[in-house]
Amino acid sequence: MNEEKRRILRNSLRQARRNLNLDQQKSAARGVHDLVTDQDFFTNASHIVFYQSIDGEIDPKLLLNTALAERKSCYLPTLAKDYPYQMSFAPLDSETLLIENKWGIGEPPSPEKEVTPASLDVVFVPLVGFDESCFRLGMGKGFYDRAFSFKIINRRSPPLLVGLAHECQLTEPLPTTKWDVRLDAVITAEKIYRPDTA
Repeated sequence: MNEEKRRILRNSLRQARRNLNLDQQKSAARGVHDLVTDQDFFTNASHIVFYQSIDGEIDPKLLLNTALAERKSCYLPTLAKDYPYQMSFAPLDSETLLIENKWGIGEPPSPEKEVTPASLDVVFVPLVGFDESCFRLGMGKGFYDRAFSFKIINRRSPPLLVGLAHECQLTEPLPTTKWDVRLDAVITAEKIYRPDTA
């Protein structure tokens, strides 16, 4: 798939999730929450990364609230100030004030001590599209692929990368490159997709 076809697919999938009305969005978020919180990987996790939903993405706020209520350590991605193409992670609680980054996405203040990706248990990943093998089509900036590139060599290395999606974001098998990081699972309100069962 060339860049033009990838761009067209990305725009089509983004439009599909934008077309979901507010009730459909809320219902999907609730369905995802109920599926996720029933999984051992969530129950047993202590350190979890969430994201701020934009552009029709599944909103993980219900999951975040549950995790905070269960006293799990929660984080959001932040853009590294000195390295604009690197993503890091900052702690978050119910009192944290978020500051908009250059993309207009809220971030917590940068932590004094760096949170290493391998020290996390679960990372919930936003996506534009996904296939049944749990390859992800993102926004094209490569932040997640760079942050978790070590999982290309060892897929079983922590953290568990879990995409959250609407069912309408499922697409035909995506062409991959050597730097694409496969997700460990993708969860919609209807189903859990795992690469080993594709």
